[in-house]
Amino acid sequence: MVRFVIVLVMTAFIDLYVKFIVMNKMVEGESIPIWPGVFHLTYIQNPGAAFGMLAGKTWFFVGITALVLVGMAVSYRWINQAGPLYHWALGLVAGGAVGNLVDRIRYTKVIDFLDFRVWPVFNLADTAICIGVGLILLDAFREFRREKG
Repeated sequence: MVRFVIVLVMTAFIDLYVKFIVMNKMVEGESIPIWPGVFHLTYIQNPGAAFGMLAGKTWFFVGITALVLVGMAVSYRWINQAGPLYHWALGLVAGGAVGNLVDRIRYTKVIDFLDFRVWPVFNLADTAICIGVGLILLDAFREFRREKG
């Protein structure tokens, strides 16, 4: 359980700290090429979910995120019994959720800045959530193969 909490806190902290730097060093809409044509830092404020879906539904997203986090808190016994991979995975998902939740409450938008030019701009919280879900799916697949094997 300690591992889960540490990953959650560190993920949220790093995400919010980098967003703070972006907001204070860049102007909204500014794009800095890191690898021109491939990867840029582009500061935008996203009023919706992934790809800007459901723009302006801030309190809907706050409610959904709060429910997910409460669900994790209620499931603490299960999380505590889960293996280290689940601690990492759920910590990443929860930390990313907290990072974006703080943005939604403070700004009614999510701060995005990672721009690969072939995908909508996103942030470290989104990355943590995706990696966490990927680790959960990987572990589930491994467990499925073990049971079938």
